[in-house]
Amino acid sequence: ALNPKRLEEFIEKYEALDTGYSEYPPFHYGSHYSNAGIVLHYLLRVEPFSTLAIDLQDGRFDRPDRLFFSMDNCWRNCMENDVKECIPELFYLPEAL
Repeated sequence: ALNPKRLEEFIEKYEALDTGYSEYPPFHYGSHYSNAGIVLHYLLRVEPFSTLAIDLQDGRFDRPDRLFFSMDNCWRNCMENDVKECIPELFYLPEAL
C-alpha cells in the first residue's frame, strides 16, 4: 500500500472477506494493478489504443471524469482509491501525456 491509511483499508477488506463462507479466497485488491484496460486508459491519445478504448466502451469514449488527463490527478487518485500501475510508455512516449 502507498500509505498507512490505504494499508489499513486493504487489511479491513481482506478480513471482511475472510469469513469461510465464500467460494473465493479473500483478497486485498479487487482488480489487478495492470491489465489491458489500464493500458488503454493511459494510452488513450495514441492509436491504435484510442480505437481499442472506444471499442471497449461500446463505441464511445468512457465518461470524461474517468479518462486519463493528468499525472497529478492520477497520482492523487492512486493515493486515495485506485490501484493502477504506471506503464513504461509514460516515461518515454510524450504523445501519451
